[in-house]
Amino acid sequence: MLFNSISFIYFFPIVATLFFLSPQRWRWVILLISSYYFYMSWNVDYVVLILFTTLVSYFSAIKITQLTNLTQRKIYLWISIIASLGVLFFYKYFNFFGQSINQLLGFIQSSERVPYMDLLLPVGISFYTFQTLSYSIDVYNHKIEPEKHFGIYALYVSFFPQLVAGPIERSTRLLPQFRMNQKLKTENIIEGAKWIIYGYFLKLVIADRLALYVNTVYNHAEHHTGGAFLIASVLFAFQIFGDFAGYSGIALGIAKILDIDLMVNFKRPYFAHSIGDFWHRWHISLSTWFRDYFYIPMGGSRVSVPRWYLNLYLTFLVSGLWHGANWTFVIWGGLHGIYIVLENIFKLAPAKKKLETWKRICRALIVFVLADFAWIFFRANSMSDAVYIIHQIVTNLSFDYINYKILFYGLIGIFIMLLVDIRLEVKENSELINNKLSIKSVFFFTGLVLITLFVGVFDGGQFIYFQF
Repeated sequence: MLFNSISFIYFFPIVATLFFLSPQRWRWVILLISSYYFYMSWNVDYVVLILFTTLVSYFSAIKITQLTNLTQRKIYLWISIIASLGVLFFYKYFNFFGQSINQLLGFIQSSERVPYMDLLLPVGISFYTFQTLSYSIDVYNHKIEPEKHFGIYALYVSFFPQLVAGPIERSTRLLPQFRMNQKLKTENIIEGAKWIIYGYFLKLVIADRLALYVNTVYNHAEHHTGGAFLIASVLFAFQIFGDFAGYSGIALGIAKILDIDLMVNFKRPYFAHSIGDFWHRWHISLSTWFRDYFYIPMGGSRVSVPRWYLNLYLTFLVSGLWHGANWTFVIWGGLHGIYIVLENIFKLAPAKKKLETWKRICRALIVFVLADFAWIFFRANSMSDAVYIIHQIVTNLSFDYINYKILFYGLIGIFIMLLVDIRLEVKENSELINNKLSIKSVFFFTGLVLITLFVGVFDGGQFIYFQF
């Protein structure tokens, strides 16, 4: 079930109605059943995986707090980690590493081969496994007491608004909210509706409209030249932002109506004035997850300078691999790792003082170009395609394919998005997003609804991050 599907349009109002009509002590049941139904609408069989990781991490966390022996506590922590990472590795990376090993074996002329497994990647597996990992580690580090109520913990792992594409919520933030007495509040409905409308606008008007052009070019790389690739690459930067930020906005709005707060996952990343700033604004729940559970445990910046640079680079390299089982994603992560290391070596990140407007614009454009270059590898179907696309952009900048209708409607959407982002950059708690209802915001969001209805692409297109 997709947020941009007819079935979800019926699903959510029913869930919200049952939720608020039920006594507080039974609301977790409504949400848990709804979340598992939401997940099973893709593939009933794979519900076993989420249930398995939930059970292992739940009982492991309880054992961790019951034991005083450090070795025994570590054993149960590793049981939980191996269970979550094992499921993730097998379904997402087994064939990837198997094929890489087979290529190596073929190079050395060995007849041995790693078998290929016909596996369907479970939706959202990278997200819910990271939530169970962070929960187990937080319990081990005494940051949170283990949740004794299995149903509420299962809801934390499977909460449907953020189950399949984040944000990756922390147990310290989300778990306590399921024990609160949520109320149907007018201000929550207003703020939630604003997030939902804007999220659908980003998805249907920007992401899915631009995808018509980007997919045509990138999926038939051999038929196009550098000019088409340049346009498609710039548009993809806005496509993936509209797609993922749109999903995150809808998720935040749905949860807000239920009186549950999810973290804001995007804060105008293309206005970033450094690569470090970009990663403080893009997919914030993931970047902070890697910071807290990978980068800092490796020593963070509290090590020698060379080791610090290595820690930074490895964090981005692994982050790239998290995004997908393809060397293109590894290169994408590695490029950002190189960017961030060079930025620190040459101290390119600006000081805390406020930058002059023209300097901020210039730095934002440079960051966009660097990020957009890396997006080529992220979007390319293969390494050979990525190399071909870059070569064509550099050597053959002719324009063989331009769809003016797609570009026109897509640019309208991008223009409106930039106006919103400029407004929020100046005043983050703007009436555009907060729970206040003014004449200006009524006209603005009514306009967004009309634009979405007339310009949006309603083909039920899947959100990009569902594949991760």
